[in-house]
Order: sequence, then C-alpha cells, then structure tokens
Amino acid sequence: MIYRMLALNIDGTVLQSNGKIHKSTKEAIEYVQQKGIYVTLVTSRTFASAKKVAKALKLDSILITHRGAYIAKEIGKPIHAARVQENITYDLVRLLEGFPCQIRLVHENYSLANKYKLNHNLLAKTVFTTGDPVFYSQQFVDSIGDTIIDEPANPSSIEVYFEYKDDLTDVQKAIEKMFTEVDCMALNELRLDIVPSGVSKLNGLLYLAERLGISRNEIVCIGDEFDDIDMIEAVGLGVAMGNASVEVKRAADWITRSQNQQGVAYMVKEHFRKQQPIEFLRKMNIIK
Repeated sequence: MIYRMLALNIDGTVLQSNGKIHKSTKEAIEYVQQKGIYVTLVTSRTFASAKKVAKALKLDSILITHRGAYIAKEIGKPIHAARVQENITYDLVRLLEGFPCQIRLVHENYSLANKYKLNHNLLAKTVFTTGDPVFYSQQFVDSIGDTIIDEPANPSSIEVYFEYKDDLTDVQKAIEKMFTEVDCMALNELRLDIVPSGVSKLNGLLYLAERLGISRNEIVCIGDEFDDIDMIEAVGLGVAMGNASVEVKRAADWITRSQNQQGVAYMVKEHFRKQQPIEFLRKMNIIK
C-alpha cells in the first residue's frame, strides 16, 4: 500500500512525557515530508498550541485542532470551524454549574474558565500544561454563566473537570438526553469534553483528506488516546504508541515504541523507508 498522509496526535505521541520533542521525531517528520507525504497534527489542543508544536516540527500544513472542530493553516482563516451555539453554551454552563467542577470554554482565540479549585491534581496536569502560547488568553471568572450573559460565547469545545466520577456519569447522561446539538466524550473518569454534534478527530481527518484528494486507505495515523481509536480503526494503517492503553492497542494494526522511546521515529523508519517519493510514483504512473 502507498501512503500519502501521516496524521499524528500530539500529547503522548509527538511529545515525550517531559513535554519536549525528541530530535529523532523531528528528523522522521522531515524525512516523510521529503518523500512528498502530507503530515498533519490531529489534536484536542487549541489551534494556537498545535501551531506551536507544528512550528517546532517545521510543518506548514493544515492542522486539525479542538478535537476536529477547528481546521486551519492560519488562525482566523479556518477551512472548517464548528462551534457550540451561544444559547446551547449558556444552557450547558448553567447545568454544569450545579456540580462541583471546573468548566473551561475553549475558543481558538481564548479560553474562559471558572475559578473552582479541584481537590485532586487533574486540572494542574491539563489546563496549565496544554502548551498554549503566552498570547493565548486564559481568563478565570467567578461564574461563567454570569459572564456570558453580557458576553455570549460560542466555543469550539467545552472541557469539564469533575470532583467526583459519579457526577460525570450523571451529567453525561443528562446532556445526551437533553441536547442533540452536542456530543460528549469522557476522556477519563473525571474529565468530560463537549463538542458540536458530529465533531470528532476522525471526521476532521476525513474532511481534510477529502479536500486534499487523499483516500482513507492512504492515511497512516499514530495515536495513544481513547479519542484516537476511531481514527486508528478507520485509516489504511492505524498505529498505537507503546504507551497507549490496551483499548487503543487493540484497535491498531501496528504498535510502535512508547513516546519516550521515540515511537514516531521508529514507526516511520519501519514503514516509510521502502516507499518511493510521491513525485516519483506519479512519474511512473503508479499513482495519479
């Protein structure tokens, strides 16, 4: 099979556990790009944060961010942008404010969160380590509901960090019953992500691939998170990182090394070294 696109998750895949990109990963990305393969990032991170990683990798491609809700090459110029409607956002916030949780409305230009302090460490490991650049505005308020009465918000996604796992289960059931305009996914027993209906990493990837004239069978996807499973199952070659959960590994066609063992570089070396450059394959009339 000839592959024409490489799609990479960021956290747990491109980044090591220390938040840095290994030199071998940068070299591997450069190597596949020289062969004419389109490399993109598919992430739940904000566009600003993903763009920062792309710059470090010397990628100038269209990025799939906000879990597929915001697809763009440059900020303010999306080729696709899905948002939670203002009135739905307000209703969701009012529902969520009835529970002990941190709520974060995530827009490509800013995030708005309540000041609720969780007793566990989950928030410190997520919101404050997302890698958002300094110019990305992160505002904290006493009440999001009160704030968006005067300044309505239509975020790409809503992140919710719960104090208790039973509350997450109850809220997820309530949202699925009450709101057809959004989808929600539990990333773990204490974090719930809410996105516009139909938004997912997979749908974002397929949208970009179709725009570029690339079939799903020509895509290689590398990931490690629960929300990468659909992509890994749907593409031509789905790869799980060595640090991925059992569920992600079961969905994969191939398992590479972990994020701290240069799993991306190892996979590229194993699968792309024998593939001729795309331009050469076109000249030989092997592909169009």
